[in-house]
Amino acid sequence: MPILRFILQRAFQAVLVTVAVTLFVSFAIRLTGDPAIMLAGDSSGVTEEDLVRIREALGLNQPFLVQYWDFVKNLVTFDFGDSFFRGSIKDLIAVALPSTLLLALASMAVSIVISIPLGIHSALHKGGISDQIIRVLSLVGLSFPNFWLGIMLVLLFSITFPIFPASGFGTWSSLVLPAVTIGVILTATNVRLVRTQMLDTLSAQYVMVARAKGLSEWSVVYKHALRNAAISIITFLGLQFGNLIGGLVIIELVFNWPGMGTLSIEAISQRDYPLLQATVSILAIMIVAVNLAVDLVYGLIDPRIRVT
Repeated sequence: MPILRFILQRAFQAVLVTVAVTLFVSFAIRLTGDPAIMLAGDSSGVTEEDLVRIREALGLNQPFLVQYWDFVKNLVTFDFGDSFFRGSIKDLIAVALPSTLLLALASMAVSIVISIPLGIHSALHKGGISDQIIRVLSLVGLSFPNFWLGIMLVLLFSITFPIFPASGFGTWSSLVLPAVTIGVILTATNVRLVRTQMLDTLSAQYVMVARAKGLSEWSVVYKHALRNAAISIITFLGLQFGNLIGGLVIIELVFNWPGMGTLSIEAISQRDYPLLQATVSILAIMIVAVNLAVDLVYGLIDPRIRVT
């Protein structure tokens, strides 16, 4: 069956990408230095025999492929062992991963709420003053570094006007500033996408027929044009969400958000190799999984994709 062949083909490609990414991560981490030396602390009183015992205890004396295979088996069972300094990696990820997903979902929600109405309005008033203003603002938004916008929001709404917490995740109000920061940056791209898709759809023949039948403008725009433009928009938003998961590192640092990005940076600074390998691999797998899901859904909706 073509649909089954399409699903198996995409799933096989996702597995290959996952293997390549985790293999590269495992290899690259080992190029950064010997963790046994770091764990030994003050090297003045450490002998080579001590370093050998540390490597044996950590399994670092095994060939690289053996170490990688052990990591893959642990990854499948979600058993990542212990961090060098912070205890169970599984427990650390169990706290950080939901925080990252929450921030990503909230950011996407902010972007969708802003970009879809603005994109539709811009398309309906093509060439008008409001269209020009929206396009200029979206271009300005694309030019802003996300960390700069985050810092400005903290200065304005946490210091000048102490409305929202500046960092951490103690209450739901702590989610507002980081979610708005990322949501505004995403909106700069999404509003242009919505505008382009709506312009293409509004010029389609079936929309002209709907207007000729005397349907209300609301029905033409939202029941006919937006519904057909939604396929491309949803596909792009799904791919954007996958990339967003791996791109929250800077914002998590700015707002001291207890997510996977912060956990990864802490692992890098401490040279906590098991924790770094686990966090980076989990993020990579999530990105691949989201992209696979979007690819499959789009292929199921549009049969033309299955033959590519």
